Amino acid sequence: MATGTVRYWAAAKAAAGIAEEPFDAPTLGDLLAGISANPDLARVLPRCSFLVNGAPAGTRDPRSIDLPEGAVVEVLPPFAGG
Repeated sequence: MATGTVRYWAAAKAAAGIAEEPFDAPTLGDLLAGISANPDLARVLPRCSFLVNGAPAGTRDPRSIDLPEGAVVEVLPPFAGG
């Protein structure tokens, strides 16, 4: 089980009601399942991209992405413009 920080940006930040929070999860899929308990955030997550320590998760199954200890996970909704 890894601990780290999840950071929310733009619409994800508005839905979460906070900019960042600690997490305790072994995989990105487990982390997403946990934060999906917030119904506002659950509506935004399907449109988001995710970075784990700066590396894009891309189209991989989130359950296959192990989170290392101290990871920073960025939750990035689509952005308009540049």
